[in-house]
Amino acid sequence: MSRDLESVCIHGSETPAYRDDVRAISFPIYQTASFSHDLVGYNQFNYTRQDNPTRLHLEETVAALEHGVDAVAFTSGMAAISAVFELFQSGDHIVSCDDLYGGVTRHLNSINRKNGLEVTFVDATVPENVEKAIQPNTRALYVETPSNPMMHIIDLIALASIAKAHGLLLIVDNTFMSPVFQQPLDLGADIVVHSGSKFLSGHNDTISGFAIAKDREIADKIRLIAKTTGGTLAPFDSWLVMRGLKTLCVRMERQQANAIAIADALQHMPHVTEVLYPGLPGHPGHEVQKRQATGFGSMISFRVDSKARAYHVLQHVSLIIFAESLGGTESLITYPLTQTHPDVPESMRQQLGIDETLLRLSVGLESVRDLLEDLGKVLEEEI
Repeated sequence: MSRDLESVCIHGSETPAYRDDVRAISFPIYQTASFSHDLVGYNQFNYTRQDNPTRLHLEETVAALEHGVDAVAFTSGMAAISAVFELFQSGDHIVSCDDLYGGVTRHLNSINRKNGLEVTFVDATVPENVEKAIQPNTRALYVETPSNPMMHIIDLIALASIAKAHGLLLIVDNTFMSPVFQQPLDLGADIVVHSGSKFLSGHNDTISGFAIAKDREIADKIRLIAKTTGGTLAPFDSWLVMRGLKTLCVRMERQQANAIAIADALQHMPHVTEVLYPGLPGHPGHEVQKRQATGFGSMISFRVDSKARAYHVLQHVSLIIFAESLGGTESLITYPLTQTHPDVPESMRQQLGIDETLLRLSVGLESVRDLLEDLGKVLEEEI
């Protein structure tokens, strides 16, 4: 009988490849660069860049949570995404959703194009747009849902059908939902990526990333790329993410409950002109999200009526922290225009609606009453 998600978060894979001899409750940190050999030509672990027991335990846990055959832990989400893009050759074409974390847009527009990869950005909330963009040299579809920062919802089942019909890989960034609320591999995706710095670790104290594959051949290619390029996660950081995973389920549920209350309240607060949260019945992706996920998450974007009001909110919240990043125990408010998306071309930002009035809120674990009081105060004040 397979274990439920909550148990996997705490205990890891049911069939670990390696178990410490002393069986410590907290899995040990193997803080070593290399490992001694007993036999010529065989050793389970060789060199920590390639493999390490602490990182392996984490990777097996994340693979089990996402229902993949393997997961590789990287030094950051961008390192994981960069490794996945290394699966492709010069002259290959990728169709990507247009609303993305700014670092991914920057990577696609600079590093990937420099290396000869072609990229077409489309509004992937309309599956027909994706299909129309496919070319003879297209090799993959790349999406994140909900998207960052506009909270667009992309129909993963529809895109998986398109990908399969055209022999393409479907790559999904699942950072905002985590495997607690969404499991893209079960919906037909081939590769899932995460910024593990966010909900998976959940404490704003370490940077990490993951690439999880459904197919063994693809998984082995990603592992070879990681070994060769060297961006694998250090043992101590692996342990920090492992510790964070133990509370992933309870954190996600509580943060979502807070976010639902805040999103609803924001709709009625002064100077708020739009609330973007897929848990609201009026959100255009609400029904799709209900079909493909078990929750709505704790990320909210909202607009205020002026740049001055946006600055006032950012600079005068007291409990909520004005900072980049998301997914931790602390609530963070971010200004996408200058923090997460400044390298996105201006014309693209304008088209997406990433302007001077847009704010992004990562809802944490604080008292929801205190969070509402903090937001209400800065939105009601005269400026």
